[in-house]
Amino acid sequence: MRTSLRSASLLGVLGVLVWPASTAAVSEQPGEPAPRPFGAACSVYIEGSRATAHCHNPYLDTDRVQLHVECERWWDVDADSTPVDLGPTGRATLSERCWKEIRSVWVSHLRR
Repeated sequence: MRTSLRSASLLGVLGVLVWPASTAAVSEQPGEPAPRPFGAACSVYIEGSRATAHCHNPYLDTDRVQLHVECERWWDVDADSTPVDLGPTGRATLSERCWKEIRSVWVSHLRR
């Protein structure tokens, strides 16, 4: 009898764990298109005080990419590159620098 109670408890827990996942698929609105993939793939390299990003957009929507560099020293001016619109299969190289050390670097994306 103990085995039956354990099995029943296990099935009850599994039913609770599986049930929300199955209702999520049903709750989607029929006829709504799935969101289109977006965002250029960017590789960022730091060499000394210079940061460079190589970006490629494999998707159909245009992506406006911009490189942002935050400098380590309080007196060193942070830098943002000029934004570049990358169409489908577009490639771009973005570059910025600090006078001294770099604290952080990132690329922003904007759907155009």
